[in-house]
Amino acid sequence: MEEVTEEAVGTTAYTVKRYPVVPGHRLNVRSGPGTNYSLVKVLAEGVRVPINCQKPGQTITGPYGTTNLWDNIANGQYVSDAYVNTGSDGYVAVRCS
Repeated sequence: MEEVTEEAVGTTAYTVKRYPVVPGHRLNVRSGPGTNYSLVKVLAEGVRVPINCQKPGQTITGPYGTTNLWDNIANGQYVSDAYVNTGSDGYVAVRCS
């Protein structure tokens, strides 16, 4: 289910994994790991998102379970892991600092 692409940063290539968002949902992207953070944008149905890092935050129940993990998909942009099909109940990326 995951899509793997390679991107070059400077002279170093690294692998970016993209994971599908739950089908049939438009997903809110927040500025931090919780619904109390401001809404940055709304993702369209059927998108795949990169997970740069993950961090604990507000506990959310969604189609993929109940979790307090939030996925950083871009600078200052977080989505609840309960709406991303990572195939895991735990961390699939490094912890955000």
